[in-house]
Amino acid sequence: MEPENSAQSSENSSQTTVKNTSSQTSATPNSGEQAKSSSKLSFWEIVKFAVITAAIVLPIRTFIAQPFIVSGASMDPTFHDKEYLIVDELSYYLRSPKRGEVAIFRYPKSPSMFFIKRIIGLPGETISIKNNQVTITKSTGQVFILDEPYANGLTLTEAMPTKLGADEYFLIGDNREVSYDSRRWGPVKMKFMKGRALLRLLPPTKLGFMPGNFSQTN
Repeated sequence: MEPENSAQSSENSSQTTVKNTSSQTSATPNSGEQAKSSSKLSFWEIVKFAVITAAIVLPIRTFIAQPFIVSGASMDPTFHDKEYLIVDELSYYLRSPKRGEVAIFRYPKSPSMFFIKRIIGLPGETISIKNNQVTITKSTGQVFILDEPYANGLTLTEAMPTKLGADEYFLIGDNREVSYDSRRWGPVKMKFMKGRALLRLLPPTKLGFMPGNFSQTN
């Protein structure tokens, strides 16, 4: 999962123009003064626009939403390579991540890298993987087998029981046979959680809100 670091925009060659009606006055400055005034106005308008844009865009990119492009096959069939997502970064400031959500997080062993996986284990739980099933023991002692329709038919590699700490989550890719996830390198602490998949913008045929998220009752 790699963050989108740049954006390209295209402009229509037929530009919309406006006229300044202030030129229709009885007092007309000479052409040199007009050029100087226009140049000065344009410069400060550009500065003003840049400041306002930065004030709006930077908080959104930092705290609310950010675009990402899926790279790899670890989330097949839910997400495919080169799909374009908008990630909701605000929710995890307001509440804890939920089981079944598709989360984007920093890889604990190399925080500059971003991964996309599904949350299956929550803080305080014990996760056991055996006989192609995920068994979860909650902190209350309740035990249940995780319902996973999104990974139907995929082989689940067995793993030793993992006890999650107070701020740890267990994440696995939907494509269990190829995913490099918590089964290999352990739980993910809350400080590494970036956000949840909010929108899928590309390809257009898969445009959707909260793509891949699965509501778990347990």
